[in-house]
Amino acid sequence: MHTLVKPQVKKIILAPMEGVADELMRQLLTSLNSYDFCITEFVRIVDALLPKHVFQRMCPELDNGCRTQSGTPLRMQLLGQEPKWMAENAVRALEMGSHGIDINFGCPAKAVNKSKGGAVLLNEPEKIYQILASIRAAIGENAILSAKIRLGFNDASKLDEIVSAVVSANTNQLTIHARTKQDGYRPPAYWHFIAEVKKKYDIEIFANGEIWNKADADNCITQSQTSNLMLGRGALATPNLANVIKLSEAPMPWRELSSLLKYYSDLELQGDKSYYFSSRLKQWLRYLKLQYPQAETLFNAIKVLKNKDQILHQIDLIANT
Repeated sequence: MHTLVKPQVKKIILAPMEGVADELMRQLLTSLNSYDFCITEFVRIVDALLPKHVFQRMCPELDNGCRTQSGTPLRMQLLGQEPKWMAENAVRALEMGSHGIDINFGCPAKAVNKSKGGAVLLNEPEKIYQILASIRAAIGENAILSAKIRLGFNDASKLDEIVSAVVSANTNQLTIHARTKQDGYRPPAYWHFIAEVKKKYDIEIFANGEIWNKADADNCITQSQTSNLMLGRGALATPNLANVIKLSEAPMPWRELSSLLKYYSDLELQGDKSYYFSSRLKQWLRYLKLQYPQAETLFNAIKVLKNKDQILHQIDLIANT
């Protein structure tokens, strides 16, 4: 009689969600979970070496050894299409303290793709190679270089060429979002493509896409044949998801989450803190309501509110429901 072996996760990293996973969200999620590392929102590179304050703005944790307050290391992500400038900016990010360099070849945003960045480069595996090889030559053999891709632009027909380009450039790690640019974020994720890549190439691979709970994570590990995961929107919908997967914690109950939402209100950024809290909380609730019905009730109660005290009052009202 065979014993069914449960899939075991090895590493979990937090995805670089543009406009969502900023310093405050990273601080909050890494305080709740044992993430191995986080990747920042992308720094857009065009045709210049960016001043240090641009990197500092995207990653204030550089002042803390490029770690969140709970000690989770951060890796800066760059997005661009010019090998020379990508390489020079990679060197700068490392000099400032980034724990490695990650390159974005997966962003599906039209504005980014129109300017020859992100997922559109999946149509040009040779360009991917040139970018990564230039960066590797500039940063040396000892620095960690990673890349994030999708299965392809319109389809997965170039996936083998893309991964070959990544591996040939002596890249250390590869995250594969198991959908094409054309798929966007529509389910399902096609994790089995990752298994085909893993059989052929000797590179550390992280699977990404459509991981919302422990069952999804187990299914992903089984289908992708990699025990490394990157969590994106699922980490926002269930704030302790990494530990649910990694340590078999129970999903955070709503009452505890209500306290977390109030704590979020105390975190500060420069500028209009009240506006920041109001807009970002509403954005976060759009994800939370996928797992918590109370989040939808709260969203409807505060959607026209901007005053922090009024919002906190509504959180208290709904906390015990």
